[in-house]
Amino acid sequence: MPRVLVPALTTPPARPVGGSVRAFGGATMGTTWSAKAVLPATVDLPALEAMVQRALDAVVTQMSPWAPLSDLSRYNRAPAGGWIRLPEATLTVLRRAIEVAEASDGAFDPTLGALTDLWGFGPRPFSGAPPERDAVAALREAGGWKRLTLDGEALFQPGGLRLDLNGIAKGFGVDQAAAALDKAGVKSYLVEVGGELRGTGAKPDGQPWWVELERPPSANDAEKTVVALHDLAIATSGDYRRFFDHEGRRYAHTLDPATGAPVTHATVSVTVLAKDCMSADAWATALTVMAPDAALAFAAKHDLAALIVSRAASGGLEERLSPALRAMLD
Repeated sequence: MPRVLVPALTTPPARPVGGSVRAFGGATMGTTWSAKAVLPATVDLPALEAMVQRALDAVVTQMSPWAPLSDLSRYNRAPAGGWIRLPEATLTVLRRAIEVAEASDGAFDPTLGALTDLWGFGPRPFSGAPPERDAVAALREAGGWKRLTLDGEALFQPGGLRLDLNGIAKGFGVDQAAAALDKAGVKSYLVEVGGELRGTGAKPDGQPWWVELERPPSANDAEKTVVALHDLAIATSGDYRRFFDHEGRRYAHTLDPATGAPVTHATVSVTVLAKDCMSADAWATALTVMAPDAALAFAAKHDLAALIVSRAASGGLEERLSPALRAMLD
């Protein structure tokens, strides 16, 4: 039997009046998005799909390092000494990123754009081999979230600072897709972007949106965990999602700001549940940077609902639930 997680609800999800579950989706952020929603037969499904697509396209237009004309790319190219005005959505993400950076003592850092490129996880061409230590050290010295200075809608470019919001922007995209459905009057839905999810309401039979927590591919024999998503979001960060292998060693995409290099400790993946997917995404990234014991202690201290999967010393994988997540066990 799987582990069942049921979040405490102030009000249980109401059963929708009429309608059936309808599915739609598209492409975004180099991956796909999908939604399931309880909708009446008369709803204009293509129009609803287009509304969600526009919300996601706006996130790409503003925050993608792969889009040369995005607001993020414009900031990254700006010369030293200037103030760059940013759209409100980008500022919302950046402010939350700074909050998580400060709370995590820099484990989450939105200024790793240059290092992300250097390690081959950005839009620039990559040789396939780890970069030289001197190059890593130079870019690490030039970065750092404490160099960020916001004044209203403008962000100061001190010189050479390059944003990378990939550890939070996809979660924000999920939230924006959910907001589009809310605006359209949809009361019950499950929306997903690249494996990150947010759900609310109930299905026509009164059941919540049940989803299985993502596990590493090597955890096939591990106990499954399912959670009822009602006004709740999920994000997972894992070393198996984006990586390259070189001379028998795997280099995963999550960089440790303290070293400027991919993390090397035993953490394989971290899943975080939160009210909004932007926060879940950022916290999952921050906890992945921390070693497993430190991540579990941090999640306990900050009341984060987190599942931490790490390589055990005896071989195989070890799963640990934070107190906040364990409290959801049915």
